[in-house]
Amino acid sequence: MGKTVLLETREGVATVTLNRPEGANALDMTMGRDLLEVALRVEAEPAVRAVVVTGAGKHFCFGGDLRGMAEQGAAVGGYLNELTTNIHAAISCFTRLKAPVIAAVNGTAAGGGVGLVCMTDLAIAGRGSRFSLAYTGVGLAPDCSTSFLLPRIVGRRRALELLLTNRTLSADEALAWGLVNQVVDDAEVLPQALALAARFAAGPTESYAAVKRLMDTADPGLEAQMALEGRAIAAQARHPHGQEGVAAFLGKRKPNYG
Repeated sequence: MGKTVLLETREGVATVTLNRPEGANALDMTMGRDLLEVALRVEAEPAVRAVVVTGAGKHFCFGGDLRGMAEQGAAVGGYLNELTTNIHAAISCFTRLKAPVIAAVNGTAAGGGVGLVCMTDLAIAGRGSRFSLAYTGVGLAPDCSTSFLLPRIVGRRRALELLLTNRTLSADEALAWGLVNQVVDDAEVLPQALALAARFAAGPTESYAAVKRLMDTADPGLEAQMALEGRAIAAQARHPHGQEGVAAFLGKRKPNYG
Protein backbone atom coordinates (compact mmCIF):
# COMPACT_ATOMS: atom_id res chain seq x y z
CA MET A 1 0.00 0.00 0.00
CA GLY A 2 1.27 3.50 -0.84
CA LYS A 3 1.64 6.31 1.66
CA THR A 4 -1.59 8.01 2.66
CA VAL A 5 0.25 11.32 3.09
CA LEU A 6 2.78 12.44 0.49
CA LEU A 7 5.63 14.91 0.90
CA GLU A 8 7.42 16.70 -1.91
CA THR A 9 9.98 19.43 -1.28
CA ARG A 10 11.13 21.72 -4.05
CA GLU A 11 12.96 25.06 -3.81
CA GLY A 12 12.17 25.51 -0.14
CA VAL A 13 8.46 24.65 -0.44
CA ALA A 14 7.15 21.43 1.11
CA THR A 15 3.88 20.18 -0.38
CA VAL A 16 1.96 17.85 1.94
CA THR A 17 -0.79 15.92 0.15
CA LEU A 18 -3.46 13.89 1.93
CA ASN A 19 -3.56 10.83 -0.30
CA ARG A 20 -6.68 8.72 0.20
CA PRO A 21 -8.71 10.14 -2.69
CA GLU A 22 -10.89 7.02 -2.95
CA GLY A 23 -12.05 7.71 0.62
CA ALA A 24 -12.26 11.51 0.32
CA ASN A 25 -9.03 11.68 2.36
CA ALA A 26 -10.84 10.61 5.53
CA LEU A 27 -8.48 10.19 8.48
CA ASP A 28 -7.91 6.55 9.48
CA MET A 29 -5.17 5.08 11.68
CA THR A 30 -2.69 4.66 8.84
CA MET A 31 -3.25 8.21 7.69
CA GLY A 32 -2.83 9.54 11.23
CA ARG A 33 0.52 7.81 11.55
CA ASP A 34 1.62 8.96 8.09
CA LEU A 35 0.60 12.55 8.83
CA LEU A 36 2.72 12.58 11.99
CA GLU A 37 5.67 11.06 10.15
CA VAL A 38 5.47 13.74 7.48
CA ALA A 39 5.03 16.53 10.03
CA LEU A 40 8.17 15.41 11.86
CA ARG A 41 10.12 15.23 8.60
CA VAL A 42 9.06 18.75 7.68
CA GLU A 43 9.90 20.03 11.17
CA ALA A 44 13.38 18.49 11.00
CA GLU A 45 14.25 19.88 7.55
CA PRO A 46 15.83 23.35 7.77
CA ALA A 47 15.57 23.78 3.99
CA VAL A 48 11.77 23.98 4.25
CA ARG A 49 10.77 27.64 4.28
CA ALA A 50 7.07 27.32 3.41
CA VAL A 51 4.50 24.51 3.49
CA VAL A 52 1.36 23.81 1.44
CA VAL A 53 -1.22 21.29 2.69
CA THR A 54 -3.76 19.94 0.19
CA GLY A 55 -5.84 16.88 -0.65
CA ALA A 56 -5.54 14.46 -3.56
CA GLY A 57 -8.60 14.02 -5.74
CA LYS A 58 -11.87 15.93 -5.45
CA HIS A 59 -11.84 16.73 -1.72
CA PHE A 60 -9.53 18.18 0.91
CA CYS A 61 -10.55 15.93 3.82
CA PHE A 62 -13.86 14.44 5.02
CA GLY A 63 -12.63 14.24 8.62
CA GLY A 64 -12.52 10.99 10.55
CA ASP A 65 -13.12 7.67 8.80
CA LEU A 66 -16.46 6.69 10.35
CA ARG A 67 -16.50 3.26 8.75
CA GLY A 68 -13.12 2.52 10.30
CA MET A 69 -14.44 3.65 13.67
CA ALA A 70 -17.56 1.50 13.39
CA GLU A 71 -15.45 -1.55 12.58
CA GLN A 72 -13.68 -1.25 15.95
CA GLY A 73 -16.83 -2.12 17.91
CA ALA A 74 -16.22 -1.96 21.67
CA ALA A 75 -12.54 -1.09 21.08
CA VAL A 76 -13.41 2.24 19.42
CA GLY A 77 -12.34 4.30 22.46
CA GLY A 78 -8.78 3.01 22.40
CA TYR A 79 -8.68 3.31 18.62
CA LEU A 80 -9.67 6.98 18.77
CA ASN A 81 -7.26 7.71 21.61
CA GLU A 82 -4.41 6.43 19.45
CA LEU A 83 -5.68 8.06 16.26
CA THR A 84 -6.10 11.49 17.82
CA THR A 85 -2.75 11.23 19.61
CA ASN A 86 -1.05 10.88 16.22
CA ILE A 87 -3.10 13.53 14.43
CA HIS A 88 -2.88 16.03 17.28
CA ALA A 89 0.90 15.60 17.50
CA ALA A 90 1.07 16.30 13.76
CA ILE A 91 -1.11 19.40 14.14
CA SER A 92 1.15 20.62 16.94
CA CYS A 93 4.18 20.22 14.66
CA PHE A 94 2.57 22.14 11.82
CA THR A 95 1.31 24.97 14.02
CA ARG A 96 4.73 25.42 15.66
CA LEU A 97 6.79 25.46 12.43
CA LYS A 98 8.93 28.48 11.69
CA ALA A 99 7.78 28.32 8.09
CA PRO A 100 4.39 29.73 7.04
CA VAL A 101 1.84 26.96 6.38
CA ILE A 102 -0.85 27.39 3.70
CA ALA A 103 -3.97 25.27 3.18
CA ALA A 104 -5.02 24.69 -0.44
CA VAL A 105 -8.63 23.61 0.08
CA ASN A 106 -10.16 21.66 -2.76
CA GLY A 107 -13.74 20.36 -2.51
CA THR A 108 -15.06 19.57 0.95
CA ALA A 109 -13.38 20.02 4.32
CA ALA A 110 -15.47 18.36 7.05
CA GLY A 111 -14.96 17.53 10.73
CA GLY A 112 -11.26 17.04 11.37
CA GLY A 113 -10.60 18.34 7.85
CA VAL A 114 -11.70 21.77 9.08
CA GLY A 115 -9.20 21.34 11.92
CA LEU A 116 -6.45 20.78 9.36
CA VAL A 117 -7.48 24.04 7.67
CA CYS A 118 -7.48 25.82 11.05
CA MET A 119 -3.96 24.61 11.89
CA THR A 120 -2.51 26.47 8.90
CA ASP A 121 -1.48 30.12 8.90
CA LEU A 122 -3.31 31.03 5.70
CA ALA A 123 -5.94 29.26 3.62
CA ILE A 124 -6.93 29.45 -0.05
CA ALA A 125 -10.16 27.76 -1.13
CA GLY A 126 -11.77 26.92 -4.46
CA ARG A 127 -15.13 28.48 -5.31
CA GLY A 128 -16.73 25.05 -5.06
CA SER A 129 -15.30 24.32 -1.63
CA ARG A 130 -17.57 23.55 1.31
CA PHE A 131 -16.89 23.48 5.05
CA SER A 132 -18.85 21.51 7.66
CA LEU A 133 -17.96 20.56 11.25
CA ALA A 134 -20.28 17.50 11.22
CA TYR A 135 -19.40 16.13 14.70
CA THR A 136 -22.74 16.51 16.46
CA GLY A 137 -24.50 15.27 13.32
CA VAL A 138 -23.11 11.82 14.14
CA GLY A 139 -23.19 12.12 17.93
CA LEU A 140 -19.46 12.76 18.35
CA ALA A 141 -17.31 15.56 19.82
CA PRO A 142 -14.81 17.94 18.19
CA ASP A 143 -11.17 16.98 17.68
CA CYS A 144 -8.25 18.00 15.46
CA SER A 145 -7.91 21.37 17.24
CA THR A 146 -11.37 22.62 16.18
CA SER A 147 -12.58 23.45 19.69
CA PHE A 148 -9.47 25.59 20.25
CA LEU A 149 -8.54 27.14 16.92
CA LEU A 150 -11.95 27.59 15.25
CA PRO A 151 -13.33 30.06 17.86
CA ARG A 152 -10.10 32.05 17.60
CA ILE A 153 -10.52 32.29 13.84
CA VAL A 154 -14.26 32.92 13.38
CA GLY A 155 -15.34 33.92 16.90
CA ARG A 156 -17.06 31.96 19.68
CA ARG A 157 -20.67 32.37 18.55
CA ARG A 158 -19.97 31.47 14.95
CA ALA A 159 -17.89 28.49 16.04
CA LEU A 160 -20.72 27.28 18.28
CA GLU A 161 -23.18 27.71 15.42
CA LEU A 162 -21.03 25.57 13.15
CA LEU A 163 -20.42 22.93 15.83
CA LEU A 164 -23.99 22.71 17.12
CA THR A 165 -26.02 23.06 13.91
CA ASN A 166 -23.61 21.44 11.43
CA ARG A 167 -24.50 24.07 8.85
CA THR A 168 -22.34 24.01 5.75
CA LEU A 169 -20.37 27.09 4.78
CA SER A 170 -19.80 27.89 1.13
CA ALA A 171 -16.39 29.17 0.08
CA ASP A 172 -17.68 32.75 -0.03
CA GLU A 173 -19.19 32.41 3.46
CA ALA A 174 -15.93 30.93 4.74
CA LEU A 175 -14.13 33.96 3.32
CA ALA A 176 -16.60 36.39 4.92
CA TRP A 177 -16.25 34.61 8.29
CA GLY A 178 -12.44 34.64 8.11
CA LEU A 179 -12.01 30.87 7.89
CA VAL A 180 -10.10 31.30 4.62
CA ASN A 181 -8.09 34.22 3.26
CA GLN A 182 -8.84 33.91 -0.43
CA VAL A 183 -11.28 32.22 -2.83
CA VAL A 184 -10.15 31.40 -6.35
CA ASP A 185 -11.33 29.25 -9.24
CA ASP A 186 -11.17 25.57 -8.31
CA ALA A 187 -8.42 24.83 -10.82
CA GLU A 188 -6.31 27.66 -9.38
CA VAL A 189 -6.30 26.60 -5.72
CA LEU A 190 -3.03 24.67 -5.69
CA PRO A 191 -1.17 26.95 -8.16
CA GLN A 192 -2.11 30.02 -6.11
CA ALA A 193 -1.07 28.34 -2.86
CA LEU A 194 2.25 27.26 -4.34
CA ALA A 195 2.87 30.77 -5.70
CA LEU A 196 2.28 32.24 -2.25
CA ALA A 197 4.50 29.59 -0.69
CA ALA A 198 7.27 30.43 -3.17
CA ARG A 199 7.02 34.08 -2.10
CA PHE A 200 7.39 33.06 1.56
CA ALA A 201 10.26 30.70 0.73
CA ALA A 202 12.15 33.65 -0.73
CA GLY A 203 11.38 35.86 2.28
CA PRO A 204 12.73 36.42 5.82
CA THR A 205 12.02 33.06 7.45
CA GLU A 206 13.17 34.11 10.92
CA SER A 207 10.96 37.20 10.77
CA TYR A 208 7.96 35.02 9.89
CA ALA A 209 8.92 32.68 12.73
CA ALA A 210 9.03 35.58 15.18
CA VAL A 211 5.51 36.63 14.15
CA LYS A 212 4.24 33.09 14.64
CA ARG A 213 5.96 32.72 18.03
CA LEU A 214 4.32 35.90 19.29
CA MET A 215 0.91 34.67 18.16
CA ASP A 216 1.54 31.30 19.86
CA THR A 217 2.50 33.04 23.11
CA ALA A 218 -0.89 34.75 23.13
CA ASP A 219 -2.64 31.34 22.87
CA PRO A 220 -0.48 28.83 24.78
CA GLY A 221 -3.08 26.14 25.46
CA LEU A 222 -3.43 24.30 22.13
CA GLU A 223 -1.78 21.02 23.11
CA ALA A 224 -3.65 20.77 26.40
CA GLN A 225 -6.94 21.38 24.62
CA MET A 226 -6.21 18.74 21.98
CA ALA A 227 -5.53 16.22 24.75
CA LEU A 228 -9.00 16.96 26.11
CA GLU A 229 -10.45 16.66 22.60
CA GLY A 230 -8.94 13.20 22.14
CA ARG A 231 -10.47 11.92 25.35
CA ALA A 232 -13.84 13.54 24.61
CA ILE A 233 -14.29 12.05 21.13
CA ALA A 234 -13.16 8.63 22.39
CA ALA A 235 -15.72 8.77 25.21
CA GLN A 236 -18.45 9.96 22.87
CA ALA A 237 -17.71 7.18 20.39
CA ARG A 238 -18.34 4.67 23.18
CA HIS A 239 -21.62 6.35 24.19
CA PRO A 240 -24.89 5.05 22.66
CA HIS A 241 -25.44 8.44 21.00
CA GLY A 242 -22.10 8.26 19.22
CA GLN A 243 -22.67 4.66 18.19
CA GLU A 244 -26.15 5.51 16.88
CA GLY A 245 -24.93 8.61 15.04
CA VAL A 246 -22.15 6.77 13.22
CA ALA A 247 -24.39 3.80 12.40
CA ALA A 248 -27.09 6.11 11.05
CA PHE A 249 -24.61 8.00 8.88
CA LEU A 250 -23.19 4.81 7.41
CA GLY A 251 -26.71 3.39 6.96
CA LYS A 252 -27.87 6.62 5.28
CA ARG A 253 -30.78 7.08 7.69
CA LYS A 254 -31.87 9.63 10.26
CA PRO A 255 -30.38 8.93 13.72
CA ASN A 256 -32.63 8.19 16.68
CA TYR A 257 -31.03 9.49 19.85
CA GLY A 258 -34.00 8.57 22.03
